Amino acid sequence: MSDLRVAVLGVGVMGADHVARLTTKISGARVAVVNDFVTEKAEQIAAGIDGCRAITDPLDAIADPDVDAVVLATPGPTHEKQLLACLEHGKPVLCEKPLTTDVATSLEVVKREAELGRRLIQVGFMRRFDHEYARLKALLDSGELGRALVLHCAHRNPAVPPYFDSAMIVRDSLVHEVDVTRFLFDEEITSIQIVKPAASPGAPEGLADPQIAIMRTASGRHVDVELFVTTGVAYEVRTEVVAEKGSAMIGLDVGLVRTRGDGTRGGQITPGFRERFGQAYDTEFQRWVDAVHRGSATGDFTDGPSAWDGYAAAAVCEAGVESLDSGLPVEVAMVDRATIAGA
Repeated sequence: MSDLRVAVLGVGVMGADHVARLTTKISGARVAVVNDFVTEKAEQIAAGIDGCRAITDPLDAIADPDVDAVVLATPGPTHEKQLLACLEHGKPVLCEKPLTTDVATSLEVVKREAELGRRLIQVGFMRRFDHEYARLKALLDSGELGRALVLHCAHRNPAVPPYFDSAMIVRDSLVHEVDVTRFLFDEEITSIQIVKPAASPGAPEGLADPQIAIMRTASGRHVDVELFVTTGVAYEVRTEVVAEKGSAMIGLDVGLVRTRGDGTRGGQITPGFRERFGQAYDTEFQRWVDAVHRGSATGDFTDGPSAWDGYAAAAVCEAGVESLDSGLPVEVAMVDRATIAGA
């Protein structure tokens, strides 16, 4: 089987990581084309990979006959046009979240893909591929804990870029817990409320940090999420499910936990997302590459979150931003999936 020839669009922090991943860790694929709005950066990365070219126009990179599949690590506002180009050329695409930056365009992408009658789009919700989340999902599906009732989550970052605003805490951070909720419970989120506690003294002026998200699912399950993106400490992601016959938690301790002579107990907390979810990204990419290789026979070129999952997350986050402004619970507005054949 010949290697999948991949174009990586956007080679900033995340895209450069993906180029390195595809080049050094993933079997069955190679990076054939790179693109970035900073042309020099793309050319520098291409020069370090045998047989790789830098193409200035992202749409030309997608259309290139030497490209079999595409990875989008470009800014969210560019995704709609690039995704539609991938669909037009029939090229499988792994798109980092968000699918698009608003609900209307996300729904349009879902509809356009459905018209093709085959799945080409996978959204980069990598937590589904993390070993801990996979075990938690398997435990819930086994029925051992009975029906899951409540989900408690914490999502903490040591710092965020200067341009990060209060709405981005919902769209860029909470979005992962939105997908985790839908993944673990297999149902849609119907309402969301964002509560703003007193802001941390360490947060930049004007940034509502921390935030508390309270969500309700279609069957009435409760989900709460603490979002704190300027802790100044480390990267912490915790998830606890409370069910009728017990509970389960992941992400509580990372690495060795030890007791000190002064009677305190401590361990190591991952400093960033790479350390916490590096394995998840590797698994996500390998399974995507394998799925694309199988796709010509199965008609399904993905092995993970779909365009619909990206649309659903966008709908919840849009309602979340509305609640951030009002402080009130907001109903999530989504179309009925059954009305879109093939979605």
